[in-house]
Amino acid sequence: MDNRVGEMQVFLRVVESGSFSAAARQMQMTPSTVSKLIGRIEARLGVRLLERSTRRLSLTAEGRAYYERSQALLANLEEIERDLTQGSASPHGTVRVSASVGFGIVVLEPLLPAFWAEYPNVVIDLSLSDEIVDLYLDRTDVAFRVGTLANSSLTARKLGTAPRKIIASPAYLERHGVPRTIEDLAHHNCIGFNFRRSAPVWPLREGGRMVERSVAGTLLANNGETVRRMVLAGVGLGRMGEFHVREDLKSGAVVEVLADAVAGDTEDIHALFLGGDRLPHRLRAFLDFMTPRLRAFLAEGH
Repeated sequence: MDNRVGEMQVFLRVVESGSFSAAARQMQMTPSTVSKLIGRIEARLGVRLLERSTRRLSLTAEGRAYYERSQALLANLEEIERDLTQGSASPHGTVRVSASVGFGIVVLEPLLPAFWAEYPNVVIDLSLSDEIVDLYLDRTDVAFRVGTLANSSLTARKLGTAPRKIIASPAYLERHGVPRTIEDLAHHNCIGFNFRRSAPVWPLREGGRMVERSVAGTLLANNGETVRRMVLAGVGLGRMGEFHVREDLKSGAVVEVLADAVAGDTEDIHALFLGGDRLPHRLRAFLDFMTPRLRAFLAEGH
């Protein structure tokens, strides 16, 4: 009997749990049975899906493609049955969303009430972190990424660009003075980040080109919201995306400094998701709702 759907479910569980033995425990099978099922898939397809070692499993390029398409196919199957059972073509189910702390708080969260007014049966599982998540292993449907994208088989939808600004509170500048040149930053408390991909440098325009200048301060944080709050508290200078501090700039709670030095310093913002054109109804509804609103919001910052 052809049971490719069951084999796909086993394969997804192996990838998401990280091992044959863990998947076997979760599915109440033996590790040898799980191993044979994965071997059967690979034999039928004529490609290797998983690289096996004593320490861990890793997906091959073909394995990632099979994982992505299997996940989308099973999600669509569940959605078809759910819609028929509930007698409705309206989107149902959970959309797992990942975003940076600042982008999530300032940009995404305010849009959610309007989304639920239109799609009341969709659950949003929202995780905010400035660390990069693995959509495959963390079972994330869509991630909103600020910055350069790594090469990936994921589908990327560009939403806009975020200009960077160097900001400070009026109280801080009153105590320490306004930096007039890039060299002045050496005498200021420059709040930074501590996540793995960060570096203690700020890209700044000098002599008509962008250069990386070392900065230092008394705080390293793992998210932009903490940096923003410390800037508001008068602790030091922060280099942040315009969208994150737009309202603070409007209210005068913070002011921009060295505007010429960050001219042209922007970061792209994308929505990354699995499935390509084969999206579950609930995920397509979420992306189609959010995309034009997010693009309009980011466009206001230019």
